[in-house]
Amino acid sequence: MKKEYDFSKGERGKFFRPDPELRIPVYLEPQVAEAVREHARKRHTTVGSVVNELLRKNLRAAGQDR
Repeated sequence: MKKEYDFSKGERGKFFRPDPELRIPVYLEPQVAEAVREHARKRHTTVGSVVNELLRKNLRAAGQDR
């Protein structure tokens, strides 16, 4: 760290959040992404909703639902 940095007016913990929500980017294969987009369009919903629904069903089937 450089010596010329001045933290004398800094505020400890200014941006600290005790329970931040982690948003993980998910990269789908092009064909899968298009199928999900089309499914979302037909159901008048978002891609995120469709992906969450599919993942929930898969987790329930695997016995890992919460």
